[in-house]
Amino acid sequence: MYRSCSALACLALIAGCASAPEGAAPKSNGWMKDEVSDSYVFGYPLVLMDVSREAATGNGPGQAATNTLRHAQSLPPVGASSPPEPNLDALASSGWLDVSREPVLVTLPDTHGRYMDARALDMWTNVVWSTGAAQTGERVGGMKTQTIAFVPVGWKGALPARVKSVEVTTRYVWFLARIQTRGGGDLAAVRRLQHGLQVTPLSAWDDRAAHGKGGARGARGDEPGGATQSGDPAAPGTPAAQVATLDANGFFDRLAQALEDNPPTPDDPHALKILGDIGVRAGDPAQLPSGAKDAAVVKAGLADGRARIATPPPNLLAGNGWLWVGDDAGNYGPDYALRAYAAYTSPGLPTSRDEVRARVRQDSDGHQLNGANRYTIHFTAKQLPPVRGFWSITAYTSDGALDADAPVRVAFGERSGARRNRDGSLDVHVSAQRPRGGANWVPAPHGDFRLVMRLYAPKPQATDGSWQPPAVERQ
Repeated sequence: MYRSCSALACLALIAGCASAPEGAAPKSNGWMKDEVSDSYVFGYPLVLMDVSREAATGNGPGQAATNTLRHAQSLPPVGASSPPEPNLDALASSGWLDVSREPVLVTLPDTHGRYMDARALDMWTNVVWSTGAAQTGERVGGMKTQTIAFVPVGWKGALPARVKSVEVTTRYVWFLARIQTRGGGDLAAVRRLQHGLQVTPLSAWDDRAAHGKGGARGARGDEPGGATQSGDPAAPGTPAAQVATLDANGFFDRLAQALEDNPPTPDDPHALKILGDIGVRAGDPAQLPSGAKDAAVVKAGLADGRARIATPPPNLLAGNGWLWVGDDAGNYGPDYALRAYAAYTSPGLPTSRDEVRARVRQDSDGHQLNGANRYTIHFTAKQLPPVRGFWSITAYTSDGALDADAPVRVAFGERSGARRNRDGSLDVHVSAQRPRGGANWVPAPHGDFRLVMRLYAPKPQATDGSWQPPAVERQ
């Protein structure tokens, strides 16, 4: 219901904006601001992904070649801020696949009961495949060896036996995998599993590659550029900040070039017409209206679009101050507002079967969370996060970094010694200073901060609105 309402609103807006008949010059440019704004929201995920791909691929520091995975070798240090909200629960592997010439095969290892998830996103941030979609059990306990082939649309040919085929409509695919870790001495076991993650173009596939003994490509920690300090590998720097610096010509020119290799889904023909109205066509340099009056309107439309992607859309799930994306995560259809917001706040967001990522910035009284105070989150026995995997809560600074002054960096959760009360309830303590006894503690920055609750392999009630996280109560 949420998607259909949002989609209808979006399409109604676009239809209203495109009132000028084709082939006839509009008498005023009042339509232009809305069309630029709508087009910015529509194209933002593709531009962000294209900038991220360009920054992450190559032979420079922190980069890896296309069709190669780059593995995180350690949890992020105190003060880490790239990517925003770095993950403390898992080591991640990430790479950009190019399927323009042939299928690219990714092999996942047997994790021997250790939690692992993986997903692949097209260039519009839609999740085209994930381990969560294949999990049907009540509880997730690792995975077995498997190989997935990402196949260009329309490709005809034969794949190796027992390989799952996934058709992709964009040239590039962003692949991410995460393996759960407790840190410390446990990291070595995760690194060994990472070596079983392999990427192989079909032309290089052979029996040795199928058994993980060669032919596959992966950057290891002992190879140049193979290691990263992030739990979620991302392009060096901040791609979102790079996109934010683009003026209208820079943004739409980048969008036009990326559209040539990465067309949108068939749901989007009307949005492409709107792009054409403002002079943006796939493969051609953007030709935005350039008159002095028109340029001012284009600039205003760009500013409006930037504000919209940072504004929570009305179809987010909400409860007790927490916000999160529901069942539409990773599969947005024509809901451009939700897709852009998800890309802006959570690059690489999984589907609702893979992970729920809920955020809160205010306490139960509506005041900004701040490390000068102490807070408690009280879960009743029936309100504990509904997961098939596990869950955690992490505190970040207001800009999404780990506190540089924190004595420890911890994601508190189900697998980190949570102690329940006698009635089965759970009290989580959030503060800058360790509470008496030190149990169930989420270390918080000394200044303003936000909390992120991650539910790995969530149950349906976490994404259909029937479950809500409890409020953050100031003590």
